[in-house]
Amino acid sequence: MKRYFPILDWLPGYQRKFFKGDLTAGLTVGVMLIPQGMAYSMLAGMPPIYGLYASTIPLILYAVFGTSRQLAVGPVAMVALLIATGVGQIANPGSDQFIQLAILLALMVGLIQFGLGIFRLGFLVNFLSHPVISGFTSAAALIIGFSQLKHLLGIDLPRSSYIYEILKEAFLHLDQVNWPTVAIGLGGVLVILGAKAYFKSVPGPLLAVVLGVVMVFGLELNNAGVKIVGDVPGGLPAVAFPGVSTNSLMVLMPAALTIALVGFMESIAVAKAIQSKHKDYQINANQELIALGISNIGGSIFKAFPTVGGFSRTAVNDQSGAKTGLASVISAVLIVLTLLFLTPLFYYLPQAILASVIMVAVFGLVDFQEAN
Repeated sequence: MKRYFPILDWLPGYQRKFFKGDLTAGLTVGVMLIPQGMAYSMLAGMPPIYGLYASTIPLILYAVFGTSRQLAVGPVAMVALLIATGVGQIANPGSDQFIQLAILLALMVGLIQFGLGIFRLGFLVNFLSHPVISGFTSAAALIIGFSQLKHLLGIDLPRSSYIYEILKEAFLHLDQVNWPTVAIGLGGVLVILGAKAYFKSVPGPLLAVVLGVVMVFGLELNNAGVKIVGDVPGGLPAVAFPGVSTNSLMVLMPAALTIALVGFMESIAVAKAIQSKHKDYQINANQELIALGISNIGGSIFKAFPTVGGFSRTAVNDQSGAKTGLASVISAVLIVLTLLFLTPLFYYLPQAILASVIMVAVFGLVDFQEAN
């Protein structure tokens, strides 16, 4: 049973001394997830609330089935890029069709990962070419990063997959720039980078969100043209199985395969790196595939888009003292409480702040060394 339910390996022998570290890590990662989840959801082409949906059930399911005790599962920038690229080819970002397809994509990714794990095919990830993945990710990161210029400048720009077109349109509309929006966006970038460089224990994205909300609310900047998130639906997502059609499955299959394999590669890489510091458990690659698969399948039923283990949050989880999967459960509980009681606090959240979170995240994915 422990082989298929790794939670049985640590839960029966859970020690009281572990709880402080798990609680601290769970709350810290949960606090990081709130702004990151909302920003990555917007990056994927979906309303911000879906990022919070993707930060609940998948975390709990991974804690039950995953072999890593520190891996922090949830929305990540790279997968958000792949969702925006794959689904964006057949539906308009933000539309009901786009949202339904992104949720169906989570189900497909989950089934592929689960199947690979059951048939013990985890070794296939070794055949993925790193230069190809790096090139694709870097190109997508640049395109998505520059696509946030409209939120950072406060102007309407046509959607484009070509950077030169985005820059051209931005230049032609410079006379329409909303300077309070620019100040908020650049301020958000500086806050995030500053916290990352000098105050690593402070969650920069959350600090930027808090300061952005306070500024817009206190100075009534929404009346000065600063675009805000507005009403964020409260409550938990309704349970529903994603709509499936043969045509949708065929069209989404390339994106599903890419996310399943690339997501697993990112997850297993960081899981093994963290596990090397802990000698009380072992990582099982095939069980990790099963765990990620179940997390995505379960998440799709609760309106989540594809999720994987993230580098930055896993590192923070470990550094904050996480000893077991209980830390992930605590993070999920914090997100659930946010969905139930705290969504009204995000009404005045400026879109420029979410754009700053996205730009800092995606530009960090550009691999200049691989191109040399």
